[in-house]
Amino acid sequence: MSLRAELLRLALRLLKKWHSRRYVPIATARRRLKRIEAFVPRPPAGTQTTAIDAGGVNAVRVAVRQARSDRCVLYFHGGAYVVGTAKLLRDFTWRIGAAARAHVLYFDYRLAPEHPFPAALEDAVAAYRWLAGRFDARRIAFIGDSAGGGLALATLYKLRDEGFALPAAAVAISPWTDLALTGPSLQANAAADPMLNIANLPTLADDYLAGADPRHHYASPLYGDASGLPPILIHVGSDEILRDDSIRMAERLKAAGSDVEIEVWPRMPHAWHLFARIIPEGRQALARIGTFLQQRL
Repeated sequence: MSLRAELLRLALRLLKKWHSRRYVPIATARRRLKRIEAFVPRPPAGTQTTAIDAGGVNAVRVAVRQARSDRCVLYFHGGAYVVGTAKLLRDFTWRIGAAARAHVLYFDYRLAPEHPFPAALEDAVAAYRWLAGRFDARRIAFIGDSAGGGLALATLYKLRDEGFALPAAAVAISPWTDLALTGPSLQANAAADPMLNIANLPTLADDYLAGADPRHHYASPLYGDASGLPPILIHVGSDEILRDDSIRMAERLKAAGSDVEIEVWPRMPHAWHLFARIIPEGRQALARIGTFLQQRL
């Protein structure tokens, strides 16, 4: 583990301890993140960033110089279904494009609690249908982190159930797949996880579900029929409280006959890929994803 990653773990742990002292309303969290947007580094020169309407869903298309014109990655952002913007992630989406040598379509699904389940799923399906009208489905891949990883898997279920052509592959980064919160690692890794606080998850799950069954497979893909899906790569850190959301999801996919690979990275924090500018492990993980996708697109 690199020194930079050790320092990142320390910083995240201090931030987690500070946040645990007080409840931060969602509106306040959004305002704080909005202020951070101005400090997020911009993509490299030559990157084309275009705001578009993707089937009624606000989206941003990111095209790096390395991107092939016939490939596209649909990116499902994390944020526990309650936060997330394109500007916050502009230092990450271009890295996905460079790794996969593909265009990237980031989309703003409606957020909870104002727009609970299944609003995010509906927007994801709409964005994919729009994208599939412009790219061959065999040249499209999904990538999602955290809640976005769970949403990407749920979207695969929904598309399959509707008989729609599926993308060629999917990548789930530290996915939240079980909103019923039954994973043993939630307690086993509560102290070890430097970033996520188990105390926050029940409220966040309730905000998204708004009374819906937490075991509905479109909300918690862990409980779905995992057959007939495209090849899937799952990344998760060994110390995450959501580690078992990934491990059990991979087991379910394998049992259903789906092509799945899971990598548990030692001591990595939740969705460490987002820190690729800071830590080498983030860049290494993205390179691994790039290899996985280029072999399938």
